[in-house]
Amino acid sequence: MKNIYKLHNQFKHYEWGSASLIPGFLGIESTGSPFAEMWMGTHHGASSKIKGGNELIDLKDVSGDLPFLCKLIAVEKPLSIQAHPTKAQAVEGFEREEKLGLSLKNPKRCYKDVNSKPELLCALTPFTMMAGFKEPDMISRSLKALVSISPAINEIVSVLLKALDTGSLNLFFKTLFNFSVHEKEFLSSFILEKKPDIKDNGLSAKQWELMKDFATQYFGDPAVISPIYLNLVTLQPGQALFIPAGILHSYICGFGVELMTSSDNVLRGGLTPKYVDIGKLTDILYFVPFMPHTMSSASGTFSYHTPCKDFLLARISGNGCSAVFPENAVCIVSSGEVSADGVIFKKGESFFLPFDEKPYIFSGDYSLFAATSALKSEPVMTGVM
Repeated sequence: MKNIYKLHNQFKHYEWGSASLIPGFLGIESTGSPFAEMWMGTHHGASSKIKGGNELIDLKDVSGDLPFLCKLIAVEKPLSIQAHPTKAQAVEGFEREEKLGLSLKNPKRCYKDVNSKPELLCALTPFTMMAGFKEPDMISRSLKALVSISPAINEIVSVLLKALDTGSLNLFFKTLFNFSVHEKEFLSSFILEKKPDIKDNGLSAKQWELMKDFATQYFGDPAVISPIYLNLVTLQPGQALFIPAGILHSYICGFGVELMTSSDNVLRGGLTPKYVDIGKLTDILYFVPFMPHTMSSASGTFSYHTPCKDFLLARISGNGCSAVFPENAVCIVSSGEVSADGVIFKKGESFFLPFDEKPYIFSGDYSLFAATSALKSEPVMTGVM
């Protein structure tokens, strides 16, 4: 019989999380505090545990360092606008902050490890996010719509339009964040005070609603107009998208499974009370238009393919399946009850599958997500009669 290990995972109680989504999914009692993330992996920030004799030990003691980190993520309030580094940028940034003597718990610490951090997000409920710069002409159209609401905003907007006319998103971004305190506050006041009759003129009701929400929470932050320059996307359950390193994004609301390299490197650019360093952020951003591709899963078994070889997410469901994973795998049951080679796991339970050349047999009425490395090959999954 193969060794299959039930995981005991740690939570992150960030203020943007939900008090009910993760506890409800796991079938545990809510404490009333926000449950933002549950980590499944070996990252030193919150390593999963397994039973070793009569005590809990680190998963790493059995698995070694996993190249990926899988999470449950529950977003009730928008996350900071942010981006993540490439491998080379992470190595350089980590070494620089180590030399500065910044501890890993220092709020000004951006680089917690030496890994890149591309991400895959798969929705369990409708999940709204902003991701990737829009085309300059689309941004210009929305900015001009602001002027049509009131000419009072023209002086600020004209400076941004002039930057966009050069075709440089870099110049536009730096111009926005170099506004004076007075200009930043005027921008927020304008959004909060106006009640425009939204028409199809480059500005949607959803964009305005988000900007108003951002201006209420983060008055004077130039990122309150991020819905104008970032793509707004809503995933339906089962849909996923991949965000490469260097792509500006922010999760707005929803519940999902997130898979990334084993990293906690974050460079923030606003909409947060946490440390923001625009200079460090702009150093890693790709200032090109980018619309993330939405992947929709088929029924039964399905793999969400990305350019990243450090991880791959597969969804497995139905009355039976056999799977050979190319590397170690971490699984979480999203519905029903599954028997994994005779070991029973219920919805919300997660487990670790050590690499084995022989297939793991899943049976029952269930669905689950399996995270593994795609470095060698993708999982081989077949139906079981």
